[in-house]
Amino acid sequence: MLTLDEAVRILRTRGLELLMAEATVRTAEGAVLMAGAVPNPVATASVGNAITYSTTPFSQRDCLRNGAACTPWTDSLGVTDSAAFEDTVSGKRDLRLKVARNALAAAKKSRLDAERTLVFQVESAYLQVAQASLAFKFAKEVADSNTTILNKFKIKYSAGAINDGDLARIETQKSESDQAVDSALQTLRQVRAALAFLMGVRGEVPDFDVDTKVLDYRVPSALDAGTEVSLVRSAFDHRPDLAAAGYSKASAAAQIELTKRQRFPDISLGASYAFGGFGGQSTNGPVGPQILSFSISAPIPVFYGLQGELRQAEAAFDTNALQQAVTVKQVATDVVTAYAAFLGARKLVVRMEKGEPEQQVRPILQSAKTALDITRLQYEKGAASLSDFLLALQTYIATKVEYLGDLTGYWTAVYQLEEAVGTELSR
Repeated sequence: MLTLDEAVRILRTRGLELLMAEATVRTAEGAVLMAGAVPNPVATASVGNAITYSTTPFSQRDCLRNGAACTPWTDSLGVTDSAAFEDTVSGKRDLRLKVARNALAAAKKSRLDAERTLVFQVESAYLQVAQASLAFKFAKEVADSNTTILNKFKIKYSAGAINDGDLARIETQKSESDQAVDSALQTLRQVRAALAFLMGVRGEVPDFDVDTKVLDYRVPSALDAGTEVSLVRSAFDHRPDLAAAGYSKASAAAQIELTKRQRFPDISLGASYAFGGFGGQSTNGPVGPQILSFSISAPIPVFYGLQGELRQAEAAFDTNALQQAVTVKQVATDVVTAYAAFLGARKLVVRMEKGEPEQQVRPILQSAKTALDITRLQYEKGAASLSDFLLALQTYIATKVEYLGDLTGYWTAVYQLEEAVGTELSR
């Protein structure tokens, strides 16, 4: 037995689309780490040889006589901060983090939005399986009943109470009910497979049943007291895609600010130490003295000032602002449409189960069942024709199948409204 809550839980742990959304979130988390990284310092080392340096005993003697350490080799060591100090002080690093963190928040909300839509798909598929299960059970009951009726008619036919035409009509009714059983079984297998794959099954679909009580009619308290306006307001507070659009817009705004800040050149600070000998004067003196030097370097933005990047950033902001407006419109449309579907579906089920008391009209199910029972009794007593009985039977079967569809449509509308609002309403 697979409950609806278990189906949703399995989706959240094994659903392929959700796993892909999780990977997108991890990508955004990596972007945050990259944006906040401090550039590594760059170390340099060099060695050189004076190829015209004289290394005869006379030159070495003259060099040593004057107190110098003479060598044809020169060495240097250096380090630069890769503009890390300027990157932090100028605020570029903080702005990059602002862009990346808003993008991460948008990715997390998008993941929740994917879960919102997928949960509705699983709930809808679960309802389809429940309807198919009840339809299959009802089809078997009708088939068993028709088998019993056919056996009775065979006895009547043998006794000469009915003609061959009447028997043929009952045989047709019985065969059609058998066809309905096979068709219902096929539908049940198909919707069960669809639900299994939505939950993340990647191989053979296991046998499982569902709780058909999920189709029992009731009005959730949140919807019994809710109005269209209150539901729209709740959707504006809870819809993750609307929140994701807001974070994307904030990320785009931060990108504009970052691009403007990046016009300030990246200034690199450095220090180096060079040595190649020391002291004295001679024919061959030291190749180079010991030198400690400091450096600063920066590009001069005289030809290009990131005009293209700024234009792209502004266009991205405009796009995200418009997308946010589209999402606001879509949220309102989703709620209004789903609420209208809920009201319509509720009327259908109420008319089936409770009728219209103010007009003294009985429930449709009750009327169809009463008509069938009375017509069967009248036929057995000779007060009604076989055609009347078969018509009443077919009307009852069609009404019951319609009722199961109405129940499924009602709860689908409830879960669709739950998806549109972005919060749980069905409890």
